[in-house]
Amino acid sequence: MEYFLICFLLIFFSYFFILFNYLHFAYKPDILNNFIGIGSIFFVFINIAMFLLLMNQDPALQSFFVPFWLFILGIPLLTVGIIVFFCTCISHLSKEVFRKYISALEKKLVSKSASWSKGKKDILRKSNHVLIFICFLIAWYIGLFLVYFYTGTSEGMIPIEENMFLLYSRILIEPNSIADVLLSLGWFYYLLFVILYILCLFMLANEFTRKSRFLSFPFNFFSRVYLSKEEKEKYGTYLYFTIGQMFAAFICPPIVYIAILGISSISDLMTSQIGIRLGKKHIVWNQDKTWEGTIAGTITTFVMSFFFIGLYWSIIFSIIFFEFDTLTNKPINISDNLLIPIGLSLTYLFIRFFFNFNYFSPILQWF
Repeated sequence: MEYFLICFLLIFFSYFFILFNYLHFAYKPDILNNFIGIGSIFFVFINIAMFLLLMNQDPALQSFFVPFWLFILGIPLLTVGIIVFFCTCISHLSKEVFRKYISALEKKLVSKSASWSKGKKDILRKSNHVLIFICFLIAWYIGLFLVYFYTGTSEGMIPIEENMFLLYSRILIEPNSIADVLLSLGWFYYLLFVILYILCLFMLANEFTRKSRFLSFPFNFFSRVYLSKEEKEKYGTYLYFTIGQMFAAFICPPIVYIAILGISSISDLMTSQIGIRLGKKHIVWNQDKTWEGTIAGTITTFVMSFFFIGLYWSIIFSIIFFEFDTLTNKPINISDNLLIPIGLSLTYLFIRFFFNFNYFSPILQWF
């Protein structure tokens, strides 16, 4: 009990520190993105804290699961803190030595990127999102193969009950239900969420230190080179992407989340690429986007969703993607990197709960 209280308080105050810094370094006129971003992080962090407290009250979880999750959640926070500390020390101690070298390299990269076409810049910005999607698919396949090879079955990969709102309400209503609920979620759910949790912590640290005058982080260099002037004032779109994905992975079953990740990466890339290269008819209220790009992204969303969650949900997600894409960033000034994953995941959560409308996954049937 003693070690739990110390570790829990360290994690809890680390989360509070992150939330404080998010508000402190936020670009104040960017109201909607700030509200959705801080709200999403707060929701995930406060639920993690609540689950840890409930887990510690169950004797069956105290011996292994509580220490395990304290380690999983705490080590990334400690790692990020150590990296910030050492990078800041090195930056201040060797500032004069590396200033000329870094300045010259930055100017060279900025000059080189200035000659790139709009389409090439867009691919560079969004290729990381597609790479994350591909890596998750590979991790899923490898994990499934290993589990099936050693156990002879794929059971335990995905949640037994996929009505996540029902599971959440059960934890709050039924005493001592925390063990049954958490153990029923399946290993792939935790794999996805932990990876995004770690990624989000690193992106938060990168943005906080980029905006700070005194702190440093290894990826600050790339942010200074590749972010536009407007993006440098706000938070980078990669932070919005990771916040939105972490939130979606937290409240969605794995297969639904994989579909949302595919939409956020591949559909978004198709929208911008078709719009840049082939777009002719601009949306009247949003001249930065074209109907050709939006339709291409909607079709990609339908195909992507169909393979993971079936026909009916692919229609629902396609309609929502079409609406979101035509409304952001004008007339609604919200990043689609936040709105798409959060909006789609909340849509699934509420429709699944209130209408008991489950999905059918063709790709699971093939496996």
